[in-house]
Amino acid sequence: MTRISRPAALDVERVRADFPILGLTVAGKPLVYLDNAASSQMPQPVIDRLVRYRTTQHANIHRAVHHLSETATSEYEAARKKLQRFINAREAREVIFTSGTTDGINLVAQGWGRRFVGAGDEIVLTVLEHHSNIVPWQMLAEERGATIRVVPIDDAGELLTDAYEALFSDRTRIVALGHVSNALGSINPVRRMVAFAHSRGVPVLVDGAQAAPHLAVDVQELDCDFYAFSGHKMCGPTGIGVLYGRAALLEAMQPFKGGGDMIHTVTFEKTTYAPIPHKFEAGTPPIAAAIGLGAAVDYLSALGMPAIAAHEHALLRDATERLQELPGVRILGTARDKAAVLSFVLEGIHPHDVGTLLNEEGVAVRTGHHCAQPLMNRLGVAATSRASFAFYNTLAEVDALVAGIRAVQKVFG
Repeated sequence: MTRISRPAALDVERVRADFPILGLTVAGKPLVYLDNAASSQMPQPVIDRLVRYRTTQHANIHRAVHHLSETATSEYEAARKKLQRFINAREAREVIFTSGTTDGINLVAQGWGRRFVGAGDEIVLTVLEHHSNIVPWQMLAEERGATIRVVPIDDAGELLTDAYEALFSDRTRIVALGHVSNALGSINPVRRMVAFAHSRGVPVLVDGAQAAPHLAVDVQELDCDFYAFSGHKMCGPTGIGVLYGRAALLEAMQPFKGGGDMIHTVTFEKTTYAPIPHKFEAGTPPIAAAIGLGAAVDYLSALGMPAIAAHEHALLRDATERLQELPGVRILGTARDKAAVLSFVLEGIHPHDVGTLLNEEGVAVRTGHHCAQPLMNRLGVAATSRASFAFYNTLAEVDALVAGIRAVQKVFG
């Protein structure tokens, strides 16, 4: 086997020095963190930015005229502009801060769906979806009397685009699909799927939770109508996410949550709403988390998303080749275009046992159905073990994963 060299563009050892948590030991062994699809780690510049906000800038935002409030407001809105640039949105007002991808999808399902989806209408999803991009649409469909239609996949984990196109009817109202599968790593042909939906006058929401941390995302190039992603998967804090939406669609939507800061005027007879994006940001927002996410995209942008993608692809290729050489290992998800997610099962060994024993080797992976039970049913398994890579992982850590799998198999020998 010819081993893939890491791209010279990314100095991984220097990058790793920015992540204090990577110096930990687990069970007396160096931590090998391969659970990045669940949550990535946070670099020191982001940690420092959060501390600086907490110690020198903390106040509630908007309306007040004192120094701290004006500073916090400025930093919060500056973070919005950073996110606008990161995904190439047309305007900063198209960037809504949420608590995460799930919150963003629910915002669209409730704010757009409750206004424009009715009895007999159809919502198109795919079998690859995370529960967060299934359940909100099921709730809407049950409430409105609509129907869910599902795009199938082949055995490699690739969407069947001909079947996707055949699902459309004059009752199709919205498509909601993942950019990258969290369970298999399949990168879906989003641009093509969006173009077809638009040819039928149907808007598209993209779940970008697994794409934004790993790929260069350009919402104008994708031409999607909504794009949702989470901060904690891209070196930022938990409790913060982004929903991008076309301004015209956001303006036509009803608010999902009511309260302070999302209003223009309030009387007991009638309330008028603030312009976007504030119309969808009720109450005190996650100010520190938004500023921290701004610092995270600064960090990722400085490294360069193409360099990140290239390094992670090299890790995926190496890990895939190494696991394919191991007897009794089956990889699930062999799409031609993949992000750095490797789902696998070991013959005769439950994935939870695999994860537990790998932990004893210092290797952190995710086990279970990965909030994708319909996909697991399609694959004929109850669960998998999932190793997911980030730009700070190394080929030596691929070695540790392979050695850990061998150790697990030896236990069950």
